Amino acid sequence: MKFLKLSVIVLISCWLLQSCASQARPEENKRTIWTKEQANDWYKGQQWLVGANFLPSTAINQLEMWQAESFDTATIDKELGWAESIGMNTVRVFLHDLLYAQDSLAFMERINTFLEIAKRHHIKPLFVLFDSCWDPFPKLGKQRDPQPYVHNSGWVQSPGYDALKDSTQYPRLEKYVKGIVGHFANDSRILGWDIWNEPDNPTGPSYEKVDLPNKVQYVLPLLKKSFEWARTQKPSQPLTSGIWAGNWTTDETLKPIEKLQVEQSDVISFHNYDSSQVFENKIKELQRYGKPLICTEYMARPNGSTFAGFLPVAKKYNVGMYNWGFVNGKSQTIYPWDSWTKKYTGEPPVWFHDIFQKDGTPYKQDEVNTIKSLTAR
Repeated sequence: MKFLKLSVIVLISCWLLQSCASQARPEENKRTIWTKEQANDWYKGQQWLVGANFLPSTAINQLEMWQAESFDTATIDKELGWAESIGMNTVRVFLHDLLYAQDSLAFMERINTFLEIAKRHHIKPLFVLFDSCWDPFPKLGKQRDPQPYVHNSGWVQSPGYDALKDSTQYPRLEKYVKGIVGHFANDSRILGWDIWNEPDNPTGPSYEKVDLPNKVQYVLPLLKKSFEWARTQKPSQPLTSGIWAGNWTTDETLKPIEKLQVEQSDVISFHNYDSSQVFENKIKELQRYGKPLICTEYMARPNGSTFAGFLPVAKKYNVGMYNWGFVNGKSQTIYPWDSWTKKYTGEPPVWFHDIFQKDGTPYKQDEVNTIKSLTAR
């Protein structure tokens, strides 16, 4: 009996020592944020990154893209073929936490199928885990039809209003981040992980009246946790989250959430829909971090954000580029942001986003020629 008691004491002591050691050395359980040297070594191994934010034309949002009943591999294959044909080598693609909660294994299998298709077209996706834009009330199942002539009338946030305000759901979000990143942590078909798209976006006139008040107070700590959750899986791919609006001239002018995004990112990403001169100024401001730069959103023709204006500047500074929109489809992003407050009754005089008609015809042949000429090896 004495021997049994002693054994129990020894076992408990060992467990406590291991537990304390684990708590004292948390960095051993996750990889660190990449140094400048690590980030630039990774970037040297990439081609000049040029691609689009991709949603198949048959889907209104990320849920319709990925749900089993609407996962349209034929359209994905066709449209990624168009991307390949103009020299694109990457796409930015949004995932959703509800899909993982519904059936994690089936969701990851569909992601694997998407990766197989993308690989055939020599395209590496940058996957987005969370997003603060548009409808804060996502629901699984059949998605609503597009609202006529309205930009992104069915896009949904992840996590939604109810999950974001309810900390008891955070373990579910943790499982999602760790599950997805962990499963694909060493998958060479994946370019990287965009942890949270525009995390402090207030949704503007589209949904701000019904969106979560003081949303940033909820997002800020959860964004930090999300980076940490992802790094526990020791991904071989970089993590990032793009800053998108504000004054980036110095570290002191950054908002707290922007400081967090920059500090936690292995590579620096950002959005810009202004003129080419403003775009170049933003690049120069962000060069102070000494890490690779990737513009994960640009191209709004009426704003002066165009392929002809931006891509030559990006190539000059070796900045990766993802324009918003690819094929004119159910997302209806040929219409401008103001279509939420201004009534449109037909196609706008100038497309806001997107490159191709549904039949594969370019909206502007000269734009496609520009992309092809600049991406040619």
